[in-house]
Amino acid sequence: MASLYIKDPEANALAEQVARAHGMTKTQAVKLALRRELDRTATKPLRERMADFWRVHPLPAELAPIPDKAFYDELSGDL
Repeated sequence: MASLYIKDPEANALAEQVARAHGMTKTQAVKLALRRELDRTATKPLRERMADFWRVHPLPAELAPIPDKAFYDELSGDL
């Protein structure tokens, strides 16, 4: 198998760094990075993902009235 030759020094250094960090060849590192970038850009925008999440997991109905000044005064012994 031929080794991967990358002309750009920065790109080559990044590929070597990823390869070392993951214990793989530069070719595998480049493939991994490209797959991850494609996966990242192929996903729905955050706004759409959050809308889907809240449709499946809606907030619960209000369980108690919202505390007001009188409530806090009573808790503190009307100080």
